[in-house]
Amino acid sequence: MQIDLIKGHGSGNDFLIIDEISNEYSFSENERAELARLLCNRNSELGADGILFVMDSEHADGRMRVFNSDGSEASMCGNGLRLVARYICEQQRLNEAVIETMKANLKVSKQKDLIPDIHTYQVEISPILFELNALPLNLNKPTLYNERIEELSSELRFTALAVPNPHLIAIVDTAQLESDIQKQLSEKVNGPNELFPDGVNVSFVKQLQKGSIYVRTFERGVGFTNACGTAMSASSLVTCLQGLNEFEKVTNVYNNGGMVQCVVHKYEGKYTIDLIGNATYLYKAAVNVNLEEGSFTQSVRTDFSEQQTYEQLQTAASQFIEPTLKG
Repeated sequence: MQIDLIKGHGSGNDFLIIDEISNEYSFSENERAELARLLCNRNSELGADGILFVMDSEHADGRMRVFNSDGSEASMCGNGLRLVARYICEQQRLNEAVIETMKANLKVSKQKDLIPDIHTYQVEISPILFELNALPLNLNKPTLYNERIEELSSELRFTALAVPNPHLIAIVDTAQLESDIQKQLSEKVNGPNELFPDGVNVSFVKQLQKGSIYVRTFERGVGFTNACGTAMSASSLVTCLQGLNEFEKVTNVYNNGGMVQCVVHKYEGKYTIDLIGNATYLYKAAVNVNLEEGSFTQSVRTDFSEQQTYEQLQTAASQFIEPTLKG
């Protein structure tokens, strides 16, 4: 079968966008997983963190389904949602839209460019749940807020929440960030284990200065990524809860892929988060896929020029991160 796609990224978190609204594709659930494993393979011509399937919705402007590179389906993806927001808004000539995701219908909107000529979108991150059974996390308590998990570390303190993807967040210092502990414990909780039967995204967060944080995430089903949108959102919320940053104010979130902005809202004991960042297209391509043989060939590819502009943001972010992390 021939499949047309766009490759793009949010904060360096890269995805293949497949449009099921304009094209008459009909994928089975197994085929979606197989496509993700095949096309996202980093040793192939494409390679990506996952596939974003853009679909019709009965009660929203569009629907997003996210399949990780290992073939598993994610309930949400903040960086991917920005790409889908752009795609839907441009296709339907909208500045605001509502996108159906696995757990909720989420508001998205086009925003002023982070820097000139970087397509920038704001997406809603919700629902946000602290109950451990929402992740799930098997501990004999209802929630985990800034506490130790002895099976993982005797020194780190963790906060667990679902946004709605499951996240385990630790505020760390530079020495902990530079150690191997994140890799070790992330591989533990994403392999066979009793704590997180479905795995979990693990983020280490370093406060850079008031209103600015650095986040590095080991993403469930992927591994270390340049950025994870829901992780950056969850990390912003945790820093606000600990008084490091402020509710209703912009937090600049730096990552290995660049920078985004988050605004955490609190109303009547509940939280929502606005995630604001780039939605950059790299190229569009046509591929001929043979799932029976587990192979594909790329027949057409047209590059966009947007990455050159995005690299200016990456450079500025790196120049800020490197000296500040050591401070």
